[in-house]
Amino acid sequence: MALHIRINNDELPVRSELVVWAEFIDLTGIHPSRLGELVELGWICPDKQGEECYLFHPRDVYRVSKLERLCRDFELPALAGTIIVDLLERIDDLDRQVRDLRRLL
Repeated sequence: MALHIRINNDELPVRSELVVWAEFIDLTGIHPSRLGELVELGWICPDKQGEECYLFHPRDVYRVSKLERLCRDFELPALAGTIIVDLLERIDDLDRQVRDLRRLL
């Protein structure tokens, strides 16, 4: 008598790349109050699971790490750092668009 086991993939939890609050702080080195400030400013928009459970995207880990490095190295307040990170991202996006347009020529 053979035993056949069938796994229903719909019942398995889906692997997530989202990062919880404590892990985010460990990965970025950001102070919890500064992280709260960035969330309140709307500079990073984590998903909410329940009332107090924030889930951050991997892209936010990179952005906040860059922000922390800029603020530390140049002794900037968080708001100034967010403006610089946004401008750097905009420059990267424009560079990418220029490269794409040059390929079309």
